[in-house]
Amino acid sequence: MLGKAQETMDTYIDSPEKLKSLYKRVLIVVSLSQVFGGAGLAAGITVGALLAQQMLGTDAYAGVPSALFTLGSAGAAFIVGKLSQRYGRRIGLSTGFIVGGLGAIGVVIAAMMNSVILLFASLLIYGAGTATNLQARYAGTDLANSKQRATAISTTMVMTTFGAVAGPNLVGIMGEFAVSIGVPSLAGPFILSATAFILAGLVLFIMLRPDPLEIAKRIEAHKQKYEQKNKTESFNKAINKRGLTVGATVMVLTQIVMVAIMTMTPVHMKHHGHGLSEVGIVIGFHVGAMYLPSLVTGILVDKVGRTAMSIASGVTLLFAGLFAAFAPSDSMVLLIVALSLLGLGWNFGLISGTAQIVDSTEPSTRAKTQGKIDVLVALAGASGGALSGMVVANASYAILSLAGGLLSLLLIPVVIWSRKA
Repeated sequence: MLGKAQETMDTYIDSPEKLKSLYKRVLIVVSLSQVFGGAGLAAGITVGALLAQQMLGTDAYAGVPSALFTLGSAGAAFIVGKLSQRYGRRIGLSTGFIVGGLGAIGVVIAAMMNSVILLFASLLIYGAGTATNLQARYAGTDLANSKQRATAISTTMVMTTFGAVAGPNLVGIMGEFAVSIGVPSLAGPFILSATAFILAGLVLFIMLRPDPLEIAKRIEAHKQKYEQKNKTESFNKAINKRGLTVGATVMVLTQIVMVAIMTMTPVHMKHHGHGLSEVGIVIGFHVGAMYLPSLVTGILVDKVGRTAMSIASGVTLLFAGLFAAFAPSDSMVLLIVALSLLGLGWNFGLISGTAQIVDSTEPSTRAKTQGKIDVLVALAGASGGALSGMVVANASYAILSLAGGLLSLLLIPVVIWSRKA
């Protein structure tokens, strides 16, 4: 049985046509899972801060839910990376999504019981879905060549848009549905999250065969066996520390800025008379900007370069922070512009940073390394989410947004440093 499976995988080494066909199929399967994953992610982030505010009775800890599920995603990123490296993308990603769905169910139960402890514990577990939703972008790159990688990343991410935009806009409907079955309205979106994450996991578990990372490993082993290359060159190719450092830094900084401003926007809007549906619209535009431009962004990263798009990320996030800081609190239009720029800047940073990570790794160590870097990204988001509520409580939403915009400018010297090397 095992020998037959290995023989099947070897056919992709001998047939470029079959390998190309498998690459396209993997993109389709991962993209389908991302539709569900996006809905699960977006529905939760839209009301997480509001649910905590309602249960705790204060704004000071409204950023805690974002911090918790982002912290949970840090641990999950490491575990999913290890599972993927050992057992393949199929097992790693499907496990992560299903665990995230169980966490969302826990949030619903916590809201029904009005248990803050259960809420916090469930949000940690819910973070597994968030981590997996991000790590799924790597699966599309396993069989891509160097000129396809950013485009492959963006293809899977753009499909997330369908679920990610639908999630926030279903907040009102899910709230009404929740009330009709005796569940607090703010817990309604987590019912959607649970269903969506579990469906995403099942799609990957059933359909992601053969596993793209396992095929990539065999292709790498085949090349190492038959190609005559200098060992030092191979080592440098496998572990490009500078590329890993720059890619990780770009993603970490963009994650801190995006999560901090995004987390407190619903609370800011509620304080100035905006309803739940209006919050959903603003967050919907934000999440749409996070994912919808991906296909174009991927092409730009492959054509224009990782460096140029990393700088574009920092500049775009700066403008997002300025718009959010100085927009009149009653202006839906300017808030939409600010949050859309915030999502777009994050999109530029994530895709350019991810492409650099993939460029700097080989299949034999790729998933494990990617998981470790996503841990840093998740911890950065957790820090941004936790500090955002404290900054707003002690200063203002405008100060938070302005600080985030200025922080994003650190991307520029980092990229310049990488160019000088």
